Amino acid sequence: MPKVSVIVLIYEGKKFIKPVFDAIFAQTHKDLEVIAVINKSTDGAKEAIQANYSSVKIIDPGRNTGFAEGNNIGIKASTGEFIQLVNQDLILEPNYIEEILKDFADLKVAAATGKILRYNFDKNQKTKIIDTTGIIMQKSGRARDRGQNQVDAGQFDNNDSRIVFGVSGAGPMYRRSALEQVKYCNPVFASEAKQSPPNEGIASSPAAPRKDENCEYFDENFFMYWEDVDLSWRLDNAAYICAYIREAVAYHGRTAGQAAGGYLHLFKFIQHHKKLSPQVLRLNYKNHILMYLKNARHIWHPAFIFRELAMLIYVIIFETRTLKVVPELWRQIPQTWRKRHLQKKRP
Repeated sequence: MPKVSVIVLIYEGKKFIKPVFDAIFAQTHKDLEVIAVINKSTDGAKEAIQANYSSVKIIDPGRNTGFAEGNNIGIKASTGEFIQLVNQDLILEPNYIEEILKDFADLKVAAATGKILRYNFDKNQKTKIIDTTGIIMQKSGRARDRGQNQVDAGQFDNNDSRIVFGVSGAGPMYRRSALEQVKYCNPVFASEAKQSPPNEGIASSPAAPRKDENCEYFDENFFMYWEDVDLSWRLDNAAYICAYIREAVAYHGRTAGQAAGGYLHLFKFIQHHKKLSPQVLRLNYKNHILMYLKNARHIWHPAFIFRELAMLIYVIIFETRTLKVVPELWRQIPQTWRKRHLQKKRP
């Protein structure tokens, strides 16, 4: 029975602790190592874990490390052959990990996700609304969660739906050996300081020891957003497969998803973006460009150029504040370019 390391990032998530951790410990696959990385816990989330789940390894860096670095910290502290990420608002069905593991019998599979549906925490209720059945990618570089906002009617339950471009960061499982193959290890990445938003109200505590300090699985320049698609693309470029496992079901209380109808419904798109914080909008804009420049085979693809011009016009007209991220984007492009060339040098 393979060992699975389950990693949960905690950010003011006390209300999620019991349902999420109860579901983890109810898994039919029992060889689990559970790690909680604390990004912020002024609401008592860390204390709730300590009081009720004594076997959980808690790592508290004393700051908000974001999704990318936080999960890297957890991965480096883990020992499992497989890595299962669980968002702090994701509730797994009891056989989720067991069903996901079955697909890893195919040695080409590096990452997999189950059928993730929406969960309404206000009503404590499961829904039939799809959150993700894997990520699909267009030639323009636009990535989206397949089926998101649709009612699940089994439309992705056929065998042709198994192979996907990538997996969402909500509840993916990764093969450790594949992550080791595509990680970045270069002193230059550690020497360039990474800026994280302040973690107000949380006392500083010693960071956990980290092996391979100069290595990254998720790209830490992303902080959060698009780092899951970036990692999937790197695995794809390394000739691995990402898979969707329909038998593995989980429920996600997502707070920020894609706009209904996407770019084709401008009014809905604008209304959706108005609900997002300035930080989310800036990271979303910056990171999708960095991801494409790093991974695309042909970075001057006409579809990409057209989409970026359209997005720039949209930002200038409707989201001027998003342009504040442009200086950071330009600072990170040279490093992104070096990472692109590192990938090309790998066997």
